[in-house]
Amino acid sequence: MKSIYKLVIILALSITICACKTFKSAKVENFTVSMSSPQIMVGEVELQMDTLMGLGKLKKQNVTVLYFPKEDAFCLKYRFEFYTFHQFWSKKGRIYFLNALQKYNEDYNARDLQKSSKSHLKYGTVRGYLVWQMFKYTIQAHANMNVDLGYIFKDNSPYFTIHQCDAEYIDSVSRDSNRTSQVVTMYFTRAQAAELAALFEQQIVPGETEADEYQESSTPAPANDPLKDVY
Repeated sequence: MKSIYKLVIILALSITICACKTFKSAKVENFTVSMSSPQIMVGEVELQMDTLMGLGKLKKQNVTVLYFPKEDAFCLKYRFEFYTFHQFWSKKGRIYFLNALQKYNEDYNARDLQKSSKSHLKYGTVRGYLVWQMFKYTIQAHANMNVDLGYIFKDNSPYFTIHQCDAEYIDSVSRDSNRTSQVVTMYFTRAQAAELAALFEQQIVPGETEADEYQESSTPAPANDPLKDVY
């Protein structure tokens, strides 16, 4: 009886380990960006976000893209549920974004996109840096966080997604000032994602990157509905 019990435990552990290896682990490489550093507006991209409390259809939103040359970081600046967010991308993170989009387009063209609760993790997880604030004179929280790259189906149409996980700000002086950011998902059509990729490519030279898989992205043909891809 004990032998059977041990066998069950071993099988359960084996299944758990295999399940954990299904998805790529996060690239734990923290970095920081100073909000007082020089910054350049490089463009604006259109995307979709969830409505307040996640009710109703996706809502279109324009996001400002900034470049911080001192830290070589790109920033997506946007408003969501009363907060202003600055979502920062390091060079390595941008390269992973470009690779993820390339793989997504390949899966899209091969009609190999599957509806799954884990599809937002399909193309891996990278490390980002987040600064968020409700009002100008309230606490400006900041922390590193994970960013998942994948896709999600909405109304039977797939969207390439940036899934911003929660960030934990721990104040060194007062526990009352600690903050946890919201989890935010950005939804892109292929044409919208290609626009962001084109901006991210501006400070990346092929051959000098750390990702051998990266190739210069090509903008897919826009769908009939600019806010939805036909699939």
